[in-house]
Amino acid sequence: MTAAWLRPDTFRRVVGFLSSFAQMPGGNPYPATIPLVPRRPLRIFLQAGHRDLRWNEPHHNWFAENLRVAAALAEAGYDLRLVLGDGGHTPNHAGVLLPDALRWIWRPTGD
Repeated sequence: MTAAWLRPDTFRRVVGFLSSFAQMPGGNPYPATIPLVPRRPLRIFLQAGHRDLRWNEPHHNWFAENLRVAAALAEAGYDLRLVLGDGGHTPNHAGVLLPDALRWIWRPTGD
């Protein structure tokens, strides 16, 4: 997502499986930044697992940070799809979702 956020002129589609917003140096900037800047022309597909890393801890909780980013994007009116699962930090859910994620992310504009 960071590449698209910083260079929306080059990257406009984002697929994030098990996104590591909780591990960003200095903390996750997106929930606070998204509402403050003009909306970028991005289409974003995010997947998060309920039992991702630190799922039951108050800090650096990967699941919670993914939800915070998705909420900020939704409130700002982004073209967003968020898919939640019960799994942990494994590629299993992403592997099942990949065909649908690619169809959704590359669908014609305006759909």
